Amino acid sequence: MLELRETALAILASTDAQSKVKQLHHLFDEYQLGRVGLVISRTLEDRSLNLPGRPSKPELVPPLEVPKRRMDTLEGRAILLHSLAHIEFNAMNLALDAIWRFSDMPQAYYEDWLKVAKEESYHFSLVNEHMQSLGYCYGDFPAHNSLWEMVERTSDAVIARMALVPRTMEARGLDAVPGIRDRFKQVKESRAVEILEIILHDEIGHVLIGNRWFNFLCSKAGLSPIATYRDLARKYCAPTLRGPFNVEARKQAGFTSEELSILGVI
Repeated sequence: MLELRETALAILASTDAQSKVKQLHHLFDEYQLGRVGLVISRTLEDRSLNLPGRPSKPELVPPLEVPKRRMDTLEGRAILLHSLAHIEFNAMNLALDAIWRFSDMPQAYYEDWLKVAKEESYHFSLVNEHMQSLGYCYGDFPAHNSLWEMVERTSDAVIARMALVPRTMEARGLDAVPGIRDRFKQVKESRAVEILEIILHDEIGHVLIGNRWFNFLCSKAGLSPIATYRDLARKYCAPTLRGPFNVEARKQAGFTSEELSILGVI
């Protein structure tokens, strides 16, 4: 019988993007059917695996070296889609990492992140399939690795992971996606607009899950969420938030008005 956290680690280590997606969907389906066990108390080791498993391309470069995303050329639009695909690929990996790495969380925590992983893999597939319809595919352009760098930085504490990956790095997507969607609207690329609407809807739920478990951990430890977030952001060198902000989406994702005010969002 499969075990959820062990299998999540094995899928995370897979270097083939399409195989990773297929394995993840199989794991999700099998878990829903009750054919996958869950051992929350066991501390797993990565056994010197090179995590996350990723294909040889795209080449990873500093953010400023990622190609410009011009909307007036087919290649420029493909570069923007490629950046989105890379974000979704890393988001799938980070959800898998949240499952295997952190023990002794409630069962619902692992089920939440399994759902996130499946939805991120769906987003990746949607974007990659659209790129392929334009004559490109994932790996054709360089990409940066900022999201996964924060995953690695917070590998020592689940409270830091919940604070700084879904609530910080992924929440930036809530702010960015509407603008990207509108750029595709301007060039009348309707399929890209549809995909971005799906992504925005689902990402609100993903950030909400991060908020749920961050607040759970703060409550369990008797900590102030606002003060704790500020301390963790400083300790782990989280990026400074920059607008414009999607205030409504952030509220739907579980941020309180007090938090948003202190963070400078409103």
